[in-house]
Amino acid sequence: MIEKQAVRFILIDADYAGQRIDNFLLTALKKIPKTRIYRLIRKGEVRVNKKRVDVAYRIQAGDSVRIPPVYQAETAPPVRAGDSLLTLLASRILYEDERLLVLNKPAGIPVHGGSQVKIGVIEALRDLYPKLKLLELAHRLDADTSGCLIIAKKRSVLRELHGLLREGKVHKVYQALTLGHWRPEDLRVDVALQKNYLAGGERVVKVDRAGKSALTVFSVLQKFKEASLVEAVLHTGRTHQIRVHARYRGHPLAGDVKYGDRAFDQRLKDTTGLKRMFLHAVRVEFVLPMTGEVIKVTAPLDLELQACLQKLS
Repeated sequence: MIEKQAVRFILIDADYAGQRIDNFLLTALKKIPKTRIYRLIRKGEVRVNKKRVDVAYRIQAGDSVRIPPVYQAETAPPVRAGDSLLTLLASRILYEDERLLVLNKPAGIPVHGGSQVKIGVIEALRDLYPKLKLLELAHRLDADTSGCLIIAKKRSVLRELHGLLREGKVHKVYQALTLGHWRPEDLRVDVALQKNYLAGGERVVKVDRAGKSALTVFSVLQKFKEASLVEAVLHTGRTHQIRVHARYRGHPLAGDVKYGDRAFDQRLKDTTGLKRMFLHAVRVEFVLPMTGEVIKVTAPLDLELQACLQKLS
């Protein structure tokens, strides 16, 4: 049986200020598929203070959010994470205190559940920490990306982390295996990116002067016969930024099914057994304003990525 909710207006209080509208709706409409929520925003059915907003809009205290009538399952039982996933995530917690935790996110698991995958990292962590009602992602990683992922335990900490991210004060470093050998003059990539959505809600990002500014600085760590292990430092946080910037320079990431080189990927699979995208958030560093504490966390490369490099050497 299904029910159709009536139009709702939610007045945002200070606890939710600074949260992206899409993340807020993912919590407010827990039974609605993520792709459906993004369509509601893009079509203007979700409004803030009677105005259309995009998915990146950050709600403020005093905002009035209009949530349109939506159909949702009335009797659908909650989906819970399996014990194996909970055990895996618990084993990959790199740092934890009373305010936040940093997880070495496994590849292949989305940060949010959706219509195809019901349980993502944040849903599983809420099962792992049932007493923490306000557990929220501070930022995102692509499903196929592994490494440092910051999760806030309190709304006040989430707001601080969002502020740091907006101001570029969270130092994020990635490692990636890319096709070919980089020229020194190509290592700094400062080109704007435009995010588009396909009919099914899939995101595709392209280099476009009309898009948002984006800066990635690469450095070469190791060269192989037809590939390079690079470090990538993000100075902005655009969707698929490293992947699109690397392809723009002619050096797509290994195992990237959306922006990569299929022939290169197949050769790597045949010679090293690599079956995933080689992109890993290796390090994150920031200073929490409320305490002045420096948080610096490093995530070791997954064994599959280490094995790939050993076989290339």
